[in-house]
Amino acid sequence: MADSSKKMSLMGLTTLVTVNMMGSGIIMLPTSMAQLGAVSLLSWVVTAVGSMAIAYCFSQCGIYCLRSGGLSAYTEEAHAKSGFFLCSYLYFLSLGIANVAVAISAVGYMTSFVPWLGSGAIPLLIGTVGLLWLTTAANFGGPSITGKIGAITVWGVIIPVAGLSIIGWFWFKPDVLIAAWNPNNLPISDAISKAIPLTLWAFLGMESAAQASDAVEDPKRTVPLACLFGTLGAAVVYVLSTTVIQGIIPNAELANSSAPFAFVYAHMFNPTVGNIVMALAVMACVGSLLGWQFTLAQTAKMTADQGMFPKLFSKVSAQDAPIVGMLVCGVLQTLMALSTISPNASAQFGKLVSLAAVTNLIPYVTAATGLLVMMYKAKVSTGVYTRNTTLLLIAVAYSLYALYACGKDAVFGGLIVLTFGYLLYGFLSKRFVDASPTAQTRAGNP
Repeated sequence: MADSSKKMSLMGLTTLVTVNMMGSGIIMLPTSMAQLGAVSLLSWVVTAVGSMAIAYCFSQCGIYCLRSGGLSAYTEEAHAKSGFFLCSYLYFLSLGIANVAVAISAVGYMTSFVPWLGSGAIPLLIGTVGLLWLTTAANFGGPSITGKIGAITVWGVIIPVAGLSIIGWFWFKPDVLIAAWNPNNLPISDAISKAIPLTLWAFLGMESAAQASDAVEDPKRTVPLACLFGTLGAAVVYVLSTTVIQGIIPNAELANSSAPFAFVYAHMFNPTVGNIVMALAVMACVGSLLGWQFTLAQTAKMTADQGMFPKLFSKVSAQDAPIVGMLVCGVLQTLMALSTISPNASAQFGKLVSLAAVTNLIPYVTAATGLLVMMYKAKVSTGVYTRNTTLLLIAVAYSLYALYACGKDAVFGGLIVLTFGYLLYGFLSKRFVDASPTAQTRAGNP
């Protein structure tokens, strides 16, 4: 029997979940949300409730589905092999899109050190693509090095963002927040809907919460609580930090900033402190990108191991790094950066965030609905079934609303890639059937 003293406690797992979620997701949000005004802060409430429901569903899936495969394995429980493929395929694309957005965030913060990067579309593209390939190459050393670097660099964003949530109130001016409330005179419901993709972006990554269930005390109790408390903890920091920054920096200035957290620290203290925060943010983005590049390649490898992606993604080096797959991922991300090229980091970031949200939300729904089958197989009690189904319906309702809120362009783009995914699976599906339906019918087994 494993020594429970060596396992992670509820507090430890909750902290881990919060840190994993925060990453670099918040780093550009104040600028993007300022485009809508402070009224966009209301969307945090909707997203926090929906995200906690989704996180809870995934934690329950992690308890009842003990095989590897994460979201794809959960999806297969209800939607068979094609569900496994489509979930992996869309999640793979969403990670690639998100990585480009993170790289843009880092370049946006680097412009103060290298002004040329912010001088037009081509410099921004060069900086973004260069960073994508730098972090791809850095992953050739294997998962152990990537993990150690990421565990340190993530604090480069958590410290200034969480710190602003506490000390920023000494500089907070209610009249600044009031003046920034609704500069575009949007209906409240429209403002919330337009901000949903941005706030959801900050919570992407919550699906990793259930992955540590084997290393925690009493996982059936600890994992669901840590998912909820961790998501709630991140939500509190997000709400406080984005609210206080709206009450310190005038909305017009915030909306045009390429490095909002560095800008507010420079305003509160001096440019030197702002530069330090900017350097920390760049470090955090690079570290986060490093980890997500490896996750992207591992997602492709896991799917290739199931015979659903090209075999080249399964090849690993002596350091257990899927280098060939990483190179292919690097090419795909370069094409994504080219297809969304823009002279404005915030504009390009917004486009990518909406598309990443759409391609994430569909796997979220398919994976969460797998919980219904898992509970049936596990013969759970009526109370557990009712509770989990209620939260599942809340999670799916939020996901559908968030899909609508992402806008027709992002949803249309998601529909195109999903439809293409069905074509790809059509070529693969013969690997997973023993006999065709026609052959079975001829044999007298309709």
